[in-house]
Amino acid sequence: MLIGEVARRSGVSARMLRHYESLGLVHPSGRTGSGYREYSEEDIRRIFHIESLRALGLSLREVKRALDDADFTPAALVDDLIRRTRERIAAETELLTRLRRIHAADPAGWEDALQVVTLLQALGSKSADARQRAALAWASSAFPGSSASSGDEVPVPVEALVEAALGESDPNVAGTLRWALARSGDGAPALLAEGIGSPVAAVRERAVRCLAVMPGGEAAGHLRDALAHPDPVVRGHAALAIGTRGDTDAVPALVDLLEEGRNDTDAADTLSVLASDTATADRIAHRLVERLARSTTRAPARGRLTQALAGIPGTRASQALAELSHDADRAVALTATYLLHLREAR
Repeated sequence: MLIGEVARRSGVSARMLRHYESLGLVHPSGRTGSGYREYSEEDIRRIFHIESLRALGLSLREVKRALDDADFTPAALVDDLIRRTRERIAAETELLTRLRRIHAADPAGWEDALQVVTLLQALGSKSADARQRAALAWASSAFPGSSASSGDEVPVPVEALVEAALGESDPNVAGTLRWALARSGDGAPALLAEGIGSPVAAVRERAVRCLAVMPGGEAAGHLRDALAHPDPVVRGHAALAIGTRGDTDAVPALVDLLEEGRNDTDAADTLSVLASDTATADRIAHRLVERLARSTTRAPARGRLTQALAGIPGTRASQALAELSHDADRAVALTATYLLHLREAR
């Protein structure tokens, strides 16, 4: 079969067939009396094999190795192709995300677009200082009236800031990103709430800590939902956040913090603030006494729970301290006695 017919049947141009021959990928089986290339059925099958491997993403050099190297295994080839395809998809996905964010910023011209690109790159920089400057620049661009702003900046979409905050491990940069998000307006609370559902514990904590400093009812609603989260760290940060806003739904989780010894001083202070009326104060005292009475509550936790009663006003807390002054645990009894004397001296 001559080269023209092979090109017609295979869909590979005559020029490309000659290129394959120059690379040693395919060798016509013979020549006609006039010197034209003549391909056998085996040659044509090899051409189809070449095209199939190229369709998988192999270079011509890799195709030649796959066809000619007896030690080359299909499994190794497929593994390598999977890896390279995943890398390519990840790169394309990252590019698509960046383009969408630039589009969302609605830049008026190329200078605006380049400014957005610069901020996006800085938020993803390996330098903590660069990331922090980017977060500060974002906050300035979002609020043109601020003294740090020149008034003509183009804000980066909030999605980029949320992604940066959820992935930030440097505590100083994380604090700046939380500050920037607290001033970001609409959109951020819902995205952060999605972060609370992450399978990664560090991401969940970052998300709830960002929500904790955000004003408004939407953020508070997500924090209230987080009180039922299975992760105790998420529950704890949510409880402290909504407790300081006066939400008594935080009481059970705050008592948990006292027992666990995590942020227990903040939890005790928040309970004291929540105990602003007699009914709430008595309810908090009752919750603390219940936890003290559990047989599974360990001695250090009982001490923290007893100390927390000092900040709860009302007769119920006083009665509890009087009873605890006779507790079998001497440390608890001494603490309760001391606190009771302080209350009586007021």
